[in-house]
Amino acid sequence: MARAQLGSDRPEPDRPRTGGGGVRLRSRLLHGHRHAYRMAGKGPAVVLIHGIGDSSATWAEIVPGLARRYRVVAPDLLGHGASDKPRGDYSPGAYANGLRDLLSALGIDRATLVGHSLGGAVAAQFAYQFPERTERLVLVGSGGIGRHVTPLLRAASLPGAGLLLAALQLPTVRWQLGLTVRVLQSLHSGLGLDAPELLRAVDALPDATSRSAFVRTLRAVVDWRGQVGTLLDRSYLTQGMPTMLIWGGRDMVVPATHAGLGHVAMPGSRLEIFPEAGHFPFRADPERFLAVVHDFIRGSQPAQFSAEEWRQLLRNRRPQARTAGPAAPRAAG
Repeated sequence: MARAQLGSDRPEPDRPRTGGGGVRLRSRLLHGHRHAYRMAGKGPAVVLIHGIGDSSATWAEIVPGLARRYRVVAPDLLGHGASDKPRGDYSPGAYANGLRDLLSALGIDRATLVGHSLGGAVAAQFAYQFPERTERLVLVGSGGIGRHVTPLLRAASLPGAGLLLAALQLPTVRWQLGLTVRVLQSLHSGLGLDAPELLRAVDALPDATSRSAFVRTLRAVVDWRGQVGTLLDRSYLTQGMPTMLIWGGRDMVVPATHAGLGHVAMPGSRLEIFPEAGHFPFRADPERFLAVVHDFIRGSQPAQFSAEEWRQLLRNRRPQARTAGPAAPRAAG
C-alpha cells in the first residue's frame, strides 16, 4: 500500500529522553503536532497502544522481549505522555488516523496491533478503518466491548472533572489517596490491584493542559452511564483477522465478563485470562504476557484482506472461512 502523504510535515529529529526501560523516546512532527514514540528491534512490526492517562512507558517490561523478534513501536497517543496536547479530536477514530500517519512516516505499512484499555478500542478501530494495514489484533483489558466501566471513570467524565483532577494534586489530598491505596491493597480487593496504576495516571497529569486532554479523551468514550461505544456490532469483521483477547481475572476497571462477550462475538478469537491480575496483566505477569503474544503471532497467519473480500464482508455479514486463519481459540487460566 502506498504510504500516506503527510503534506508539508517533516520528520522531527529523534530526541533521546529518559524512561521506558532503556528504550529511548523519539518524536515526529505530524500536522504541526509532536508525536512521541519508542521504537526498538527489527522484523515484522508490532505496535503497542497504551490506555487513557498512560504512556508508552507502561510497556517498559514488554518492549525488550518483543524487540528480540519484531520491530516494536509504542507511541504516546496525542494528549498523553510526551506527545503534544492540543485542543482537538481525541476519539478512537481520530487516534486511528494519527496512528496510521505515524506508521506511514516510519515506513511501516502493516503491523500486529496490541492495545490496552482505550488502546484496545483504538487498535480495533484501526483494524476496522485500515484492514489492509492490520495483520493481527490483540485486545488487552480493552474498552469498547461492553458498557460497564469503573465508577471512577464515569465520575471523571462529569462536569467539573478538571477541577477535581487538579485537587488530587494537592499534598494533603495526595496523602489521603496514598492511604486509601494502601487500605485497598491490605484488603486484597480487585481495585487494590489496580489502585497504584490508577494513582500513577493521576500523577501523570501535572498541569491544566494535561488534565484537559485527559478529560477530552475520556468524554469521547465514557459518560456517566458507562462506555458510549461498542465494537460488538462490527465484531463479525474479525473473521479472517487473527484476534486474541487478554484479560485480568480480577479487573475492576473493565470487568473480565467483557472478555467473554468479545470472545463469543469475534469469530475464531483466542482468549487468555490471567486469573490473579487486574487491569494491567502485562505488568502483573510480563513473562506470561510475552509468552502468549509470541505464541499467538507464531501460530497465526497475518490477515490479507483484498478490497473485494472486505466488500463482501460488509454486504453479506457472513464472512467466508479462510484457509489460513487464526489459531483455534484457547482460554487459559
